[in-house]
Amino acid sequence: MMATHAGSVQSAVSEAMKVIRSSPPTWQSALLNNLFIFVLGSPILVYGLSLSGIGAAFLLGNLTWRAFGPPGFLLVATYFIIGTAATKVKMAQKEAQGVAEKRKGRRGPASVIGSSAAGCFCAFLSIFGVGGEAFSQVWKLGFVASFCTKLSDTVSSEIGKAYGKTTYLVTTLKVVPRGTEGAVSVEGTIAGFLASFLLAFGSCVMGELNNDVVNIINISMGSIIAVLMQQVVFRN
Repeated sequence: MMATHAGSVQSAVSEAMKVIRSSPPTWQSALLNNLFIFVLGSPILVYGLSLSGIGAAFLLGNLTWRAFGPPGFLLVATYFIIGTAATKVKMAQKEAQGVAEKRKGRRGPASVIGSSAAGCFCAFLSIFGVGGEAFSQVWKLGFVASFCTKLSDTVSSEIGKAYGKTTYLVTTLKVVPRGTEGAVSVEGTIAGFLASFLLAFGSCVMGELNNDVVNIINISMGSIIAVLMQQVVFRN
């Protein structure tokens, strides 16, 4: 009897492992992997998210795993860790100045959804195969770019509030107090750029961006720089 029970358990575990390792990812593998990772990572999650925020993050994790597999999930996890670390920097000072995030920086579902909306859109397009194989890399690029952009925004804002010596309102370039909506600082801008670069580089290493996508980025950046230089020359 005990041998039969042990055999059943072993069989169930074996089937679960097959689902977890499914390639390409399925909704079942996404759910099981997320449950496992969220349980193990709960101490970190509760440090950076409210309970409802964790619920929203769990849904995001499932969608990400289903669309882009472990590399996509790791990208979002890296985004969360770096963003949370930046938010917690000099929290006491930020609270004293009235510029800290609510709940000591623990983000809620609105923040999770707002941060991931563009990435989720790209994930859905990838899951449903919109545009076929030709567009699959485009959706990956959009997914990565959305989180790199949001990470840059979060880090530049939080580091700027912590270390920014002089902050300027982006619309008028007038000097304003730290924490003012729409204000930027040199310190925050540099930190945001480095954070987004790190996340993009990590995506390349993990294979989320292949050489073709990197070439698209390089060509796009070159085109943008050329247009800006042309504008400067014509103005002068």
